[in-house]
Amino acid sequence: MSFSRIFLSTTLIGALAACASPMSRMPSGVPSAPQSSITPTTIPAASPGDEAGLQRFVQQFRSRALSSGISTGTYDRAMALARYNPEVIRLDRRQAEFSRPVWLYLDSAVSDVRITTGRQKLAELGPVLARIEAQYGVPREVVLAVWGMESNFGANRGRMQIIPSLATLAYDGRRGEMFQNQLIAALQILQAGDTDPQHMLGSWAGAMGHTQFMPTSYLEYAVDFTGDGRRDIWSDDPTDSLASTAAYLARSGWQRGAPWGAEVRLPANFNMGLIGKSTRRSASDWSAQGVRTMSGGGLPGGSGSIIMPAGARGPAFFISDNFRAILRYNNSDNYALGVAYLAERIAGRPGIQGAWPRSDRALSTGEREEIQRRLAQRGLYQGEIDGLFGSATMESVQAFQRSIGVAPDGYPTSILLDQLRR
Repeated sequence: MSFSRIFLSTTLIGALAACASPMSRMPSGVPSAPQSSITPTTIPAASPGDEAGLQRFVQQFRSRALSSGISTGTYDRAMALARYNPEVIRLDRRQAEFSRPVWLYLDSAVSDVRITTGRQKLAELGPVLARIEAQYGVPREVVLAVWGMESNFGANRGRMQIIPSLATLAYDGRRGEMFQNQLIAALQILQAGDTDPQHMLGSWAGAMGHTQFMPTSYLEYAVDFTGDGRRDIWSDDPTDSLASTAAYLARSGWQRGAPWGAEVRLPANFNMGLIGKSTRRSASDWSAQGVRTMSGGGLPGGSGSIIMPAGARGPAFFISDNFRAILRYNNSDNYALGVAYLAERIAGRPGIQGAWPRSDRALSTGEREEIQRRLAQRGLYQGEIDGLFGSATMESVQAFQRSIGVAPDGYPTSILLDQLRR
């Protein structure tokens, strides 16, 4: 899950825990929840200085946790596991040299193996998925697609104990305050009795369970769909995770019965300046401009935007509010397209029909940073120079492209970089 949606204040986290269903606060003596078959990874040895620093942080953080409503028993039991994990820090500080083009990302996201597995899960979990869809209004294939994208249908849920990971990142990470909030949230989950410290497992950054909820997102959106008194996203049974994902999307604006969007054909004279999520028009307005679905029909009802994730030489998509709901789960157009088209393929519908510009070479992180820096030098970009291309960078690229009289598709290429260098 994206870090863009995991910032909740300690006050809000406490309120969410306080408002949790009484069923989520199990008294002592209640049988333990079904546990995961996953064996936790061993924490590698840390330097004496790093470990000593982490243990000092644990003692200092105690007062903040207690002031947030964490009991001494919960804190001491959980933080007894806290150790400095150098592997977590290594993963937090790594930076990929190249960013994968959208077509390579989707080749992996919507692979034949993943489609086949998704269809198998659709058959295996049909009755449960039908009940989840009936309650939350999110199509079962969309829920399955998120599951497939996040953990490969439960196969890659993460094997790290969350408390040591979050403690390490809260103490020595690049985003210390954010991870301190996540650590408080994790402690509140433990205090509610949904799992125990030993079985709270996930990825290196704290994302947990079949659909990779960060602790703050868990507190806000997780549900007990099985009715056993626990919001259990860690066990081998994915029911609560799938229902929690549907609840998340429903509360993020998913419109029952409406599509996420559609691949579209653009007319030859289409105004490329209208490309991007910032331009929203009704389906009838887009249709009046000659935008059609790939079959030649009209667009789905409602309003939406046109995106072209590979620029003017690649496919175009009309995206609705439901696509934006997926973006609330992970704020990446590539991710949302992966979910949308994995869902389409699981449901037996066609995949993307347009051709990708596969001859384009991938830009290195340094080259992408250079594009941002040169745009900033021209007064067209005010964001961070990080090599990450979000909507702000895209709009800056479009402004530059308009200034030199080329199609303003906002897509970064080596050709664009050469144009900026001139």
